[in-house]
Amino acid sequence: MPTALITGASRGLGLALGRALVRDDWKLVIDARGAADLESVARELGQLGDVTALPGDVSDPVHRRALVDAADGQIDLLVNNASTLGPSPQPPLAQYPPNELQRVFRVNVLAPMALIQLALPRIPEGGMIINVTSDAAVEAYEGWGGYGAAKAALEQLSAVLGEENPHLRVYAVDPGDMRTQMHQEAFPDEDISDRPPPEESVPGFIALIRGDLPSGRYRSAYLARVEAS
Repeated sequence: MPTALITGASRGLGLALGRALVRDDWKLVIDARGAADLESVARELGQLGDVTALPGDVSDPVHRRALVDAADGQIDLLVNNASTLGPSPQPPLAQYPPNELQRVFRVNVLAPMALIQLALPRIPEGGMIINVTSDAAVEAYEGWGGYGAAKAALEQLSAVLGEENPHLRVYAVDPGDMRTQMHQEAFPDEDISDRPPPEESVPGFIALIRGDLPSGRYRSAYLARVEAS
């Protein structure tokens, strides 16, 4: 039974992907900052398979070590999904509080990299690292400077990791627009009910996990189309 470590799995994309993987007979180690929500998810997914849930913040080094140790063996798939948007509504860069920008980079860049460093000795040849990114990493959107810059940094880390570890598959995956709490926080005064649910992004991730594409940046919608064809 392969093992997947998924951060930020109490809601949104992390939860949807966890549901798909546990049904595919994956053992899961999951986390989230909200203990109550994570406990509810652990009860749900635990009825379907082997699930270990640890509440905590990925920016906490003690929590990161606990996550890796909870895998109790090799980690076949690491999904760095947990992230933070930053202030809501998002300020322009000229008015972005430096301490908030530091927090966004700490959670969205430094924490995933530190978790990867801990997990690497346990990831076997052919194992996978998926860093969840955003089109804000490659497009300049007004008001998205902090989040977009952090995701751009995460993408560059992913690209270099792939070059330095040719025995692994290292992916940066853009799930596209989704109807999630974070997306609502990004647009606090808008109705985002027209955005697709995160479940619609999961088939692309599953196609990537089951396939053999080389390390690189991918969009989940593209992956799903390739799989369907």
